[in-house]
Amino acid sequence: MYRFGHWGVSLLVFAPFGFALVQTGHPELAFVLGAVMCWLAMLPDYDHRVPGLSHRGPTHTILFALLVGGVGGGAAKLLASTGGLADSGATTLTGFGFAAGALTILAHLLADALTPAGIRPFWPLSSRKVTFSLWTADNTVANYGLFGLGVFAVAATAYLSLVV
Repeated sequence: MYRFGHWGVSLLVFAPFGFALVQTGHPELAFVLGAVMCWLAMLPDYDHRVPGLSHRGPTHTILFALLVGGVGGGAAKLLASTGGLADSGATTLTGFGFAAGALTILAHLLADALTPAGIRPFWPLSSRKVTFSLWTADNTVANYGLFGLGVFAVAATAYLSLVV
């Protein structure tokens, strides 16, 4: 998928989590999660810019999602420790940071799995390719359609958050 397709899938994945965070009294975390997921939506595709790294290789795996989650958790833990949060708050924020990073990459993987090229998410344990072959990555209608669907999902959950 291209940028708008990845943003759209990220928004679709974010919507239920954002809704749950708002409903549990954490709208600020919902905002942060949505911002992180949109900001980092294209991170796995930076493999195009790294010589010797194949596209849809190591950066398109669950292992990479765990790595990015670990970085997010570590950054959140550092933020919590400098902010003077109690241990329980620091643990919660660390878990949130991990989840935000990992979920962002998993959304990217889902979007790329929609294309015939697919992904190999279990590398290095398996080279099995996962693909739903719905449309090609450069399909303009699919990319903008996913984006529109993602925006609609976030708008609908925001509306539901106000009326529930």
